Amino acid sequence: MRLRIFELFDIILLISMLLLITIGVVFIYSSSVNSSGISISNEYVRQIIFGSLGLILMAAAAIVDYRKLVKQAPKLFIAMVVILLYTAFFGRVVNGARSWLGIGNMGVQPSEFGKIVYIFFLAWYFERTDKVSSRKRFITSLCIMGVPLVLILLQPDLGTASVYIPIFLVMCFMAGIPLRYLLMVILTGILTIVCTVLPVWETEILQRSVPILKVLTDQRLRFIVIAAMGTITLIGIMGYMLFKNKYYYWIAYSFGIMTVALTMAIVASRVLKPYQIQRLIIFIDPESDPLGAGWNIIQSKIAIGSGNIFGQGFLQGIQSHLRFLPQQSTDFIFSILSEEWGFVGGCIVFLLYLIILFRIISIIRRTKNLYGYYVASGILAMFFFHFIVNVGMVMGIMPITGIPLMFLSYGGSSLWTGMLCVGVLMGINFHQQSEFVYS
Repeated sequence: MRLRIFELFDIILLISMLLLITIGVVFIYSSSVNSSGISISNEYVRQIIFGSLGLILMAAAAIVDYRKLVKQAPKLFIAMVVILLYTAFFGRVVNGARSWLGIGNMGVQPSEFGKIVYIFFLAWYFERTDKVSSRKRFITSLCIMGVPLVLILLQPDLGTASVYIPIFLVMCFMAGIPLRYLLMVILTGILTIVCTVLPVWETEILQRSVPILKVLTDQRLRFIVIAAMGTITLIGIMGYMLFKNKYYYWIAYSFGIMTVALTMAIVASRVLKPYQIQRLIIFIDPESDPLGAGWNIIQSKIAIGSGNIFGQGFLQGIQSHLRFLPQQSTDFIFSILSEEWGFVGGCIVFLLYLIILFRIISIIRRTKNLYGYYVASGILAMFFFHFIVNVGMVMGIMPITGIPLMFLSYGGSSLWTGMLCVGVLMGINFHQQSEFVYS
């Protein structure tokens, strides 16, 4: 079939992405300028290079028929697991996480590219098991997610690991997995986080002992509670198998969630570093540690608030140029933008992201190929989660997890991942009317 170039490249998606990348380069440059008006970093130059190379990757991803890569999904997933395993033990440490591979100043973050592979493999599994029972599909897909999740947490990179969960939930929902199974994952995750951070909250923020929290701080008592809840869960499972009574089912369901959450909280408290756990709760009261864990949120909120409606003007931001904002070219790029362009600038970024998200939804609705349907759904979840968490983080309404603002934040791995996904979406949109038969 003759390639129709203007039909292949989705103009709306392409322009929105390029505008975000351009805005990102502009404010990466702004973040490099100090109080004397001198640029002390060439990150903006690197970002231009990353963006230029990313266009080639995006074009390649759009031109190659994504459906022909279906058979390679299992091999790619195995390769990803091997690379993540190697990175967890032999990777380079950056910002407290052993999540990078490379030489010198040049490096890549495999867990970023792993998101694409994970989406492709999970889509491959759901497409191949369309007639399999929901319970089996859910358990298997949960195991599929668990492998990269555990390897990334070992690095430990909490922010990147957290992105895999909404991808899993959205793709499961689109695959028709019952909501009670998805709710089980959500509740388990929330309870795990709560049980992990409460001891830190007690000592670092509340600074007094709470008797009921002894079950989370006394290891012997915690193991007794886990054993008791695990026993009740098993009784519930056996009761349901013998009598087929929903009463037993919901007992097993409820106590199973609590048992797993308490167990996972023990693992999380040992894997995650104290500062990472404190980040999850400091947004509640950043003033409790204004010069430590709360510094980032306080300075970010000051920067955003000082922007008012139209901002202080390009290169006129005080917080960034006086170096009050840490990681200002990556995690807190939106803070700089809001300080210098104000509420109007923030609305422009919001609008561009909304255009991309609604364009992806449009592609999903028109896609006839089941594999493409699942892949586009996973990409939608990834883009939305990156956006909502990063913006919420810099505004002080969500925990600081180190998730970059895709297309704006500095970094080749994140930018290339986003641009590859846009290329895949273009390919799905272009090929959606074609028929494809697996051999």
